[in-house]
Amino acid sequence: MATTLRTDPATPARTPRTGAGTGSPGRVPLPLLLTGLGAALPLSLVCGVGIGASGIAWGEVLHHLWAGLTGGSITPGQVPAYTIVWELRFPRAVLAAIVGAGLSAIGVAVQAMVRNALADPYVLGISSGAAVGANAVLIFGAFGALGVWALSTAAFLSALLAMVLVYAIARTPRGLSPLRLVLTGTAMFYGFSAVTTFMVFVAERGEAARSAMMWLLGSLGGANWASVPIAAGAVLGGLVHLGWSARRLNALAMGDETAAALGVDPGRLRKELFLVSAAVTGAVVAVSGAIGFVGLMVPHAVRMLVGADHRRLLAVAPLAGAVLLIWVDILSRVVLAPVELPVGVLTAAIGVPCFVLLMRRRSYTFGGM
Repeated sequence: MATTLRTDPATPARTPRTGAGTGSPGRVPLPLLLTGLGAALPLSLVCGVGIGASGIAWGEVLHHLWAGLTGGSITPGQVPAYTIVWELRFPRAVLAAIVGAGLSAIGVAVQAMVRNALADPYVLGISSGAAVGANAVLIFGAFGALGVWALSTAAFLSALLAMVLVYAIARTPRGLSPLRLVLTGTAMFYGFSAVTTFMVFVAERGEAARSAMMWLLGSLGGANWASVPIAAGAVLGGLVHLGWSARRLNALAMGDETAAALGVDPGRLRKELFLVSAAVTGAVVAVSGAIGFVGLMVPHAVRMLVGADHRRLLAVAPLAGAVLLIWVDILSRVVLAPVELPVGVLTAAIGVPCFVLLMRRRSYTFGGM
């Protein structure tokens, strides 16, 4: 008797045990989780604006936020505090949320694309490529005619160049394979890292080298309103595309053969994911530097809460990543105040023990192991 194959990738028969990791689906009701994170995000934004080395009363913080949002008036004596709140802290908190959301969502996509539990947005080598352009600005003053846009522009252009190189090397007549993408991205990462290390080594100005190292470790210290639209547009576009592709990601996570049987072209989908991941990663890295572990840890943590269905993952992971990075940025400013720590140092300090705890949990598996 012939068997009938279901061709709806939206509802796979059973949770896939793939390189993206698995978990028991629906441990936390999705509406409850979304409501909690939805409430935590604006609260975290306010805390990101109110907490800092400059002692500004909470009432004054809220007044200046309201004045900035509504176009209200302030007195001449309030200008310094208003500048700190509206021009420095608020765009920084907003950018932290955008970067955290983008890295988390792309982490979900990359882990499905290469079917590797250890994959994150930087496995494609895009971040190290962006670092070459950023260091060229910080150390040698390249693109100086662009003013405040010089760093973002140079980082994004070099990220696009890295994307083209990785794609050209990894592509075969049969398309993009997960293994070739990982190997090519890793090789390019080390190659670009060597270039940036050499640039820092030959820098004549010590302050320029220090700024370059801060950028390489991830920092939101240079956040301003001019940098927000670039990152926000890229992340929003990436989230829309990934949300539209969530059902196909469920199929891809079960393997290329299964995906093809369910009517999904794995080669075409992997190419789409590569382009989206590279564009979002390049835009995010251009404004924040290389912030690690967010795109690796948040997807795994969210899987433990909502399961492996990418429709759920892509609804929760961006919110969780946004809230996480806002609070990490707050810690970076207050732990050793007035000295500011690189955000990437704290994400690694938090991510390593969390990753070890995840591996020790018997109820959670990586790649079915």
